[in-house]
Amino acid sequence: MNKYMKAALEEAVYGLNHNHGGPFGAVIVRNEKIIAKAHNKVILMNDPTAHAEILAIRIASGKLRRFDLSDCELYSTCEPCPMCLGAIHWAKMRKLSFGCNRNDAANIGFDDRFIYDVIKGNAIKPQVKQRQIGRKQCLKTFRLWELKDDKVKY
Repeated sequence: MNKYMKAALEEAVYGLNHNHGGPFGAVIVRNEKIIAKAHNKVILMNDPTAHAEILAIRIASGKLRRFDLSDCELYSTCEPCPMCLGAIHWAKMRKLSFGCNRNDAANIGFDDRFIYDVIKGNAIKPQVKQRQIGRKQCLKTFRLWELKDDKVKY
């Protein structure tokens, strides 16, 4: 274990001891310096998206005043869930290190296998009923984006 994973673990233990959420911590490192630390705060914030990785990305982006974190790396005490993995990719991060894996998480009640099944199209009984409506009208907004001269691509 290196000092960055140790810091992520300390975050996880703090959150666990204060009943903020699950046993998860994350840190973001840039130029060998920790620029963001976070732990799971789902219970504290009543926010199902308040995972350690998401919160750390928000902190790092705020400090750096940019959404591109491609020069940063993330250390997490557990393999990120699909939501967090998506956020890591949207932040353009190129390095991820994690401690426990998704099976370890499932063994203590944090099983995200059903989300992976939905993504793959293998869900036996989807949790969310989906339908597409208003596509024609919504495509107009997409067209406005395509034509926008001053858009900031991300």
